[in-house]
Amino acid sequence: MKSQMMKNRMMTIAVAALAVVALAAAPALAKDKEAKKKSSGMHHSSAAAAASSAGHVPEVGQAPKRGEHDSKPGPAWKTVGGTLKQVDGNAYIVEDYEGNQVKLYVGQGTKVIKQKKVGDTVRAEITRGGFANSVQ
Repeated sequence: MKSQMMKNRMMTIAVAALAVVALAAAPALAKDKEAKKKSSGMHHSSAAAAASSAGHVPEVGQAPKRGEHDSKPGPAWKTVGGTLKQVDGNAYIVEDYEGNQVKLYVGQGTKVIKQKKVGDTVRAEITRGGFANSVQ
């Protein structure tokens, strides 16, 4: 009977030790698996080389200088929401929910869901240069 208790105790200790080792090794194995995924794909420089050999490398334009603005749609930079305070030609002045005034530029490329007037609540997706891709 005593030998059976010793075997049970040893088995319990062995299982507990195995569980501790497994828990300790799991994060390291996950990192290793993630690293293998990243290294199995093309490296950034390889991807750029492949794209340039294919003849097309998309370029990201520089942000407009202070005082300049975008005049056509482009990659969305952020979404601005607030109250339309002023319409000045192709520029909308919007006061956001934090009280900041943001100047948006609209044009032929702007998708306008409904014509806006001063006092309306608006939400606009804008480029880094302030051009509104869409106004809702």
